[in-house]
Amino acid sequence: MFTNTIGSLSLAARNTSRQFKGFSQNIPSFSRRGFAEAKAASSGEKKPITVTIREALTMAMDEELARDDRVFLMGEEVARYNGAYKVSKGLWDKYGDRRIIDTPITEMGFAGIGVGAALGGARPIIEFMTWNFALQAIDHIVNSSAKILYMSGGTVKHSIVFRGPNGPPTSVGAQHSQCFAAWYGSVPGLKVIAPWNAEDSKGLLKAAIRDDNPVVFLENEILYNESFPLSVEAQDADFVLPIGKAKIEVEGSDITLVSFSRQVGNCIKAAEKLKEMGISAEVINLRTIRPMDVASIINSVKKTGKCVTVEEGWPQHGVGSEISAQLMEHAFDYLDAPVTRICGADVPMPYAKPLEDLAMVQIDNIINTASLVCGRKN
Repeated sequence: MFTNTIGSLSLAARNTSRQFKGFSQNIPSFSRRGFAEAKAASSGEKKPITVTIREALTMAMDEELARDDRVFLMGEEVARYNGAYKVSKGLWDKYGDRRIIDTPITEMGFAGIGVGAALGGARPIIEFMTWNFALQAIDHIVNSSAKILYMSGGTVKHSIVFRGPNGPPTSVGAQHSQCFAAWYGSVPGLKVIAPWNAEDSKGLLKAAIRDDNPVVFLENEILYNESFPLSVEAQDADFVLPIGKAKIEVEGSDITLVSFSRQVGNCIKAAEKLKEMGISAEVINLRTIRPMDVASIINSVKKTGKCVTVEEGWPQHGVGSEISAQLMEHAFDYLDAPVTRICGADVPMPYAKPLEDLAMVQIDNIINTASLVCGRKN
């Protein structure tokens, strides 16, 4: 009776969560716009195109499914329903049941099947409806996947990508709003990626699928609808970005802002405002949480002398904490001010909108903190 009750509650909770995602059913198919643009460009001189993050991810999976027959996608509602967020839209129509596989609501079950398939030579992509639900599968991600290469003395390799939306969206409550970058970033044996724009999303997802190691790929629900340019180079079917290499999005000389995923965009907007205040901010897009490109952060801090980290996760044991420790150990003599962290509030995410806004990182938080670190008052 207890098990049945819990199962019913779990199903009801997930059905409720899907209602929050109803907007996604009205999103135009990438195959009718982005793919069409790319195809038209291929017949003549290619030009940059504009795509959403959702479309960039779809393009990446489509190209890798076509390239390698060992690649398949598995998860809840990824096939006929085209994915809870429509990231797999059109893929089932193109590749069928063998390559795009709907699963029951059991993250532990299909994550375990995915690890087993990877150990058998396949290259699965496992979609979690949100990374919050992946807590049900964390044993397979950490114990069944991340540790195998080490425990086998380097003899057993397997390629698997665990992907889905991460971090706080809006108005979905505490149990759907966590950032898991620090959680999985602490695990040896995993590669952890958190893209920001379309080129990040496409190039890094393709790199993750081709990698011979387990990869945790943390997307952002709020970014799915955001549009970004996709260069001619990034439209190529063999375009990949290096895992473990950060990118300087904005060059500056007074302070370094280090972030990943959605907050990179907020850091860039903050840098524009800081420039008006006479502060030159350098913005680093981490792209990869593990392995972390510590060298790029250190080189930037050697130039600016100051650093502010920005993330949506909780402050204690966060990504910013790791960056602070690395700078203390390797760049202490270059720091002109303490490293300062901007994080989500140290509470479960409130549901009420005014409280949720206060709990989430805002652009003004970045501007005010950077201004104070630079010794200027607003």
